[in-house]
Amino acid sequence: QVQLVESGGGLVQTGGSLRLSCTASGRSFSSYAMGWFRQTPWKEREFVSSITYIGRTYYTNSVKGRFTISRDNAKNTVYLQMDSLEPEDTAVYYCARARPSIRNGESLFNRQSYEYWGQGTQVTVSS
Repeated sequence: QVQLVESGGGLVQTGGSLRLSCTASGRSFSSYAMGWFRQTPWKEREFVSSITYIGRTYYTNSVKGRFTISRDNAKNTVYLQMDSLEPEDTAVYYCARARPSIRNGESLFNRQSYEYWGQGTQVTVSS
């Protein structure tokens, strides 16, 4: 069983920065695409960013130029650096590991493409 543990959330003012981390248990971390999603009480869980096993990255339009996803395979960890945060970024952020068959492309934008999820970490941006 794979476990994903997120950390790094918190309260920050508009324009501030946070870095989320997600560490995975198990083997072969480097072989899987990883993703970040977010959810608020009034919206479904939505795609934020993903990174393939070879490091190709994808972002939803609203975070392009502000968020950066990266991975450290030696540490089994994926990161989400969030800069220029806005109140609209307030949400619970979830890390997820893609299914083995999902390697790249727009399939990574879909929640159904992910097999394992973390417990989530709260990000609150005050205005």
